[in-house]
Amino acid sequence: MNLVVSQPMFLPWIGLFEQVRLADRFIHYDDVQLPQGRSFISRVQVKGPDGVRWLTAPIDRRRSGRTIRESWYVEGDDWRDKHLRTLRAYYGEAPYFPEMFDLAERIYAHPSSNVAEFNANAVELVAAWLGIGTSFGYSSACNVGGRSSVRLLEIAKKTQATKYITGLGALKYLDHEIFEREKIEVAYMSYQNHPWPQLHGEFVPYVTILDPIANCGKEAALGICSSSIYWREYIELTK
Repeated sequence: MNLVVSQPMFLPWIGLFEQVRLADRFIHYDDVQLPQGRSFISRVQVKGPDGVRWLTAPIDRRRSGRTIRESWYVEGDDWRDKHLRTLRAYYGEAPYFPEMFDLAERIYAHPSSNVAEFNANAVELVAAWLGIGTSFGYSSACNVGGRSSVRLLEIAKKTQATKYITGLGALKYLDHEIFEREKIEVAYMSYQNHPWPQLHGEFVPYVTILDPIANCGKEAALGICSSSIYWREYIELTK
């Protein structure tokens, strides 16, 4: 059983959905500390006639707590309406704009302003739209203790995972050996980064998933085809 654990990001890039596709179980890591300052938890890039810009969802810092689960976006529709206007301006000429915009309206209509719930709901809606049948859950519902690698291991054991797939950032901190002692394989993403047709000049890969959907429609799923590589093999390849 393949497991991915990832913080719930705001309308993330296609690479996150590469991980979703490889996962049998995808856990939104919602009970960890909300990053201070700018992060992908509350913003993402879009590409339009005047280049790449950020879509940022404003976090209500006075209302929010320490973790992503305890954090809230600003109430009201102002920022949601502004984002939809930006998506219309940037992607209105894209061949599959109507399909993308219908999906975006469903995302922004989510009734909760809770950061974890809004972001996770968006990821799950997009995954379903792309035909990815992964099972989802929240780390806050796993009822496990520990920190860092130990906590990730406990989530893996709780979900009966046999393989833990993660991004390359985990190389800096993950204790691979404790997973191996529990007979859980650790693998890193091997991104293919296939370009897709894009408006407005040179290709930019690190934009919201709504970009390939607007430009390719359902065929955006064909570009989600990356694999993973066993951690020891990856380290050997990068020596």
